[in-house]
Amino acid sequence: MRLWTIHPRYLDVKGLVAAWREALLAQKVLEDRTRGYRNHPQLKRFSASEHPLGAIAAYLREIHREAQRRGYSFSEEKINPAQFDAQIDSTRGQLLYEWNHLKRKLRLRDARRYAELEQLEEPDPHPLFNIIEGDIEYWEIV
Repeated sequence: MRLWTIHPRYLDVKGLVAAWREALLAQKVLEDRTRGYRNHPQLKRFSASEHPLGAIAAYLREIHREAQRRGYSFSEEKINPAQFDAQIDSTRGQLLYEWNHLKRKLRLRDARRYAELEQLEEPDPHPLFNIIEGDIEYWEIV
């Protein structure tokens, strides 16, 4: 499961679809509708937020907006109606770790997308995240 800190606009088609599916799974976990993935490291920052369901719903809404922008039809009805008006802190080290991880993936599976993004040193974060100084997050499996 990869719940990206980077903005979904940087993801290729496979990455965007995977982010949607994985965030829907994360939502199920937070709704206590599945037994698996309850202790997955990527869920820690959502679980630790004041309103976990609202946080994952906000995360999904941004992925949905990006999908719509690209002309894809992701079902908005699958998103929990909970709201979240805050941001979750995430470190610059985490953002950059994920950025390099994505660029390695793109180099292999979408050379054109990689060429568009390879010179960008630091991407914008997903709007849910407030970037603060720091190393890779403690929950990340490196």
